[in-house]
Amino acid sequence: MTEVRPTAAASASLWERDEEVAAIAQAIDTLCADRSSPGSLLVLRGEAGLGKTALLAETRRIAERRGCTVWSARGGETLRSVPFNVVRQLLQPALVSMLPEEAREYLGDWYDIAGPALGIMEPGARHADPQGVCEGLIAAVRRLARRDWPLVLLIDDAHWADQETLHWLAGFVERLADLSVLVVVARRPGEISGTSARHLDAVTAAADRPCTTLAALTPAATAGLTRATLGENADAAFCREVWAVTGGNPYETVELLAKVQDSELEPVEAHAGELRALNRSARGGGLVARLEQLGIDATRFAWAAAILGSDITVDLVARLATLDHDDAVRCAELLRAARILTAPDPSTGRTGPADLEFVHPLIATAVYNSIPDALRRAMHGIAARIVTDSGRGAAAAARHLLEVHPDDDEELVGQLRDAAREHLAVGAPDAARRCLERALEEPPRPEVHAHVLHELGRATFLTAPARTIGHLRAALGMPGLDGEERVDAVVRLSQALLHNDQMEEAVRTVETEAARLGTGPAHLRLRAVQFMWEGIHAGEATSPDRSERLAELAATCTGRDNSERALLILRGFDAMMRGENAEEVAELCDRALVNGRLAPGLGWTDAEWGVELLLMLASAYAYTDRLDRAESLYNEALRAYETAGWSGGHLVLAHAYVGLAHRRRGRLTAAEASLRESLDLAERVGRGLPLYWTATCNLVDTLLARGHVDEAWAVAERHGFAPPYPSTIVLPDPRSVRGRLLLAVGRTEEGVNELEAAEKAAAARGHHNPVHVFWASDLARALAAEDPARAARLAVDVRRQAERFGTDTAIGEALRVAAALETGQRAVRLAAQAVGYLESSPCQYEHAAARVEYGILARSRDDLERGLALARSCGADGLVERARAELGTGAGPVPSR
Repeated sequence: MTEVRPTAAASASLWERDEEVAAIAQAIDTLCADRSSPGSLLVLRGEAGLGKTALLAETRRIAERRGCTVWSARGGETLRSVPFNVVRQLLQPALVSMLPEEAREYLGDWYDIAGPALGIMEPGARHADPQGVCEGLIAAVRRLARRDWPLVLLIDDAHWADQETLHWLAGFVERLADLSVLVVVARRPGEISGTSARHLDAVTAAADRPCTTLAALTPAATAGLTRATLGENADAAFCREVWAVTGGNPYETVELLAKVQDSELEPVEAHAGELRALNRSARGGGLVARLEQLGIDATRFAWAAAILGSDITVDLVARLATLDHDDAVRCAELLRAARILTAPDPSTGRTGPADLEFVHPLIATAVYNSIPDALRRAMHGIAARIVTDSGRGAAAAARHLLEVHPDDDEELVGQLRDAAREHLAVGAPDAARRCLERALEEPPRPEVHAHVLHELGRATFLTAPARTIGHLRAALGMPGLDGEERVDAVVRLSQALLHNDQMEEAVRTVETEAARLGTGPAHLRLRAVQFMWEGIHAGEATSPDRSERLAELAATCTGRDNSERALLILRGFDAMMRGENAEEVAELCDRALVNGRLAPGLGWTDAEWGVELLLMLASAYAYTDRLDRAESLYNEALRAYETAGWSGGHLVLAHAYVGLAHRRRGRLTAAEASLRESLDLAERVGRGLPLYWTATCNLVDTLLARGHVDEAWAVAERHGFAPPYPSTIVLPDPRSVRGRLLLAVGRTEEGVNELEAAEKAAAARGHHNPVHVFWASDLARALAAEDPARAARLAVDVRRQAERFGTDTAIGEALRVAAALETGQRAVRLAAQAVGYLESSPCQYEHAAARVEYGILARSRDDLERGLALARSCGADGLVERARAELGTGAGPVPSR
């Protein structure tokens, strides 16, 4: 049973908290025992006043006695709109001990990514990727934690932490298994909703043990605390009334007993009736009345402190409350004596300029809510001006600007737009959204309104495509957006429609705007975007003459600007998908480059064209046997996104296409590693998106090539690799891959049906490249026994298309299919021809397979051994087993037909 009386050193708020303190002490002991031990997470949950803060303070005391480094931070009810507020508090002790150059050296590549969010460097002009910033912050804490082991992180009032911090925290606690850190989080139940609630619930779910829910004090504990505070003469009836009045809430009990001491009330039954009045004076309206009794100056001082919320200094409060310095000092002393404000606890390691803080968040909330609405809004406006005048920037003033009453203020609209730009530059698009939505309430001037909507659409693009669509449509319907800005808004709208799975609407949007414009660069850019969306659309709605129109337009392009280069890339990709001559495809793609490199403004992180166009370029090279160039582009994308900290969908695609390049090259083990990394990242971004399909499809294809059929099936089942398919093109063709998978697991009828569905979809799109849409090859093999005539026709079509396309890989693969349908010397000759072509191909897995197949048909030990060596180097385990089995049976001359 829990002891009623705590140890002498314990805080009054730690009564009946022995079990919780013991769990904390055990976690600290585990942390300190072994530097290589995994990290752990404890979550303390309880209503206001139940002692969460006291338990965190006890955690600090225990940890520091054990030699731990302790960093702490606290959420604030009025500070939730300040992005990265809590994580900045948490890292202050480590950051202030470093010079800027030391921090840059220590954080390495993450400095430029996480630095702006942490406030240790100025943000750049580019929009930061929120997931990338989150990863940068995780990496920063991981590096600092290794330096400062054993490290304990304390986060109080996590329910009031900003959304960006909660995003970081949810990601960080997932990685504790390989980082020796103890994280202790205190939160109230409820209090928040939406994205922040999901992040905080994810944190709670990651805890090593069930969340500790704090209970109110029992009557016995309340009596013990009452007698420990007021003396052993406190009688039972008085103690029972203390418990009845406070409900056993530790904070309210401590405050009530302090009031009893201040009033010199004797703790006996005769005075128990006065406890309720005393308790009312410590909370809510009673607290406000008590504050007013201290005088108007003290009330204004308290109000100003509540408006500021954090970093409360006497000088700053004096400016906001319009008090002279001496009066402000006097008010501060009055509020300290009244247990409303107190000096910050120096043991927390905070480095801010604060002179004061509220004794408890309940008091801060009561004071803030007591400010008359109109005055509170006005004070926020003054606070915003003070912050701006101090040189801290628009973003720092933004939380105050958000609270100012709308008043057709042109200057305020400009400040909010500036703040939104700063928020986007540090990776806080939701904070930018709030600023721009508030700017619309002002409202902006008519000539500015469309620009604000355009900026709002850009701010919500990564997080809410549906909102982006509404904002950009409204902006385009207003006067004000002209020239390049209007074209940019149209392109951005089409991208949002694409991400929202409204492909046909995306195409119509750019087509309509292009028709409105005359000839020129803007018109050409929109036509290119239209062709791009049509090119990646997997549906059948594209007009049949699209390829002809694209070819005619591209024929006029010399590559003199990026619009022309984009059209050349689109034409090359379309020709590759249609199976036109590979030499001509590569020549078109080469013309889109400048001295063999991407043109300025057409890089992987440039926003004007987006990632889709460059993936088309690299993939056209990948499927025309120009793998050196394709790999160079894919790896350049990966480096660019890692350097820029773009850890969302862009990095998913980069890893997936690096994996595709490895798969095409025949490096199957490396391909699997890249694709698993891609799929892990894709899980965080969200299932069902085209990028998720790309990662899954390529992983299944690679596992099949490796001979890991059961694992390929498990991946497909686990990740939903089955119809319905996405509305965008995926490379390689997912229907062909799923058909191959079904055949491999013995579900032949389903596999044939899937490959026939792939045939119909490819025919509707005019996609006849036999390398990436390989349904015909597998279908011919599957039908060889059941319908040899149809299988033979399919093999002839595959060879015709391969010879039209003209790559060694395509022709070699077609010959492998033909050999599989023949017997005797004809099969041997076809297999030998396949080896001859694939030996010149950069695709080593296909070469290995052809070499093994020829060795089996020709009974050639030499070719089997060469095939076995190639299969081993590729990581093709199934092919290795097949070659070894054949070598075990011996090889001799093939019989004549």
